[in-house]
Amino acid sequence: MLILIKGAGDLASGVALRLRHCHFQVVMTDLSQPTAIRRTVAFSPAITEGWATVEDVTGRHAADPQEALAIAASGDIAVLADPEAACRTVLKPDILIDAILAKHNINTAITDAPLVLALGPGFTAGADCHCVIETMRGHTLGRPIYHGGALPNTGSPGSIGGFTTERVLRAPCAGKFIPLSKIGDTITTGQAVASVEDSQGKLWPVTAQISGILRGILPEGIPVQSGMKSGDIDPRCELSHCYTVSDKALAIGGGVLEAILHLNPSLILNSSILRTEGGK
Repeated sequence: MLILIKGAGDLASGVALRLRHCHFQVVMTDLSQPTAIRRTVAFSPAITEGWATVEDVTGRHAADPQEALAIAASGDIAVLADPEAACRTVLKPDILIDAILAKHNINTAITDAPLVLALGPGFTAGADCHCVIETMRGHTLGRPIYHGGALPNTGSPGSIGGFTTERVLRAPCAGKFIPLSKIGDTITTGQAVASVEDSQGKLWPVTAQISGILRGILPEGIPVQSGMKSGDIDPRCELSHCYTVSDKALAIGGGVLEAILHLNPSLILNSSILRTEGGK
């Protein structure tokens, strides 16, 4: 069974990881210049680097849909530079998951695949897709929604270690992003973690509002807009969190898996999925 995931950032990659562990074949799409912050737990860097490993699963860049099918059949995750997911007309996936997390529906239709799921607000189950998965931290995180939509976007990041907006680094102006620290570095309040070079060549610092470990940061040279999310500081100071899928991503992935099995109960009885993976 082939699953196409639109988006290959950290939350989308957490979903992909859980699905791959359950023996589904997975193809992902993203921008030609991915803007994922948590790059060490995202498959999107495969587009520019050729490959990306998240925990025990490897994603490989595919040049076209045919190569993507071959990579997915081999057991790795295929990653295409295809933000519109135009490849779906060739791939004809059994399941399509919109994991772009744009907070609104860009171009996903309930007719894009036999089963269409969407993550977060901006979608209505029964109209845009067959099921919406809640992405807001809290009591309902990861819950499948078969009628209606997810909780509305608050505009504020979820609390981690008691901090919300303070943990997020944002570009002070439009320009070219220049990181000064790397993921896993210890950061102190007021430290210049990066800079942005504007159109006049002036450098504007991106400074930390809290101390902690740099959990994510944009890569060198990415064009940014003023206010664009550019990095993430984790005040819990646990280095392993930089290299493992988050609790939020795992919860959302669990909700996706539940929705797939709930809407396709025959999968539970269909041993052919496991036989193709060498299972018993």
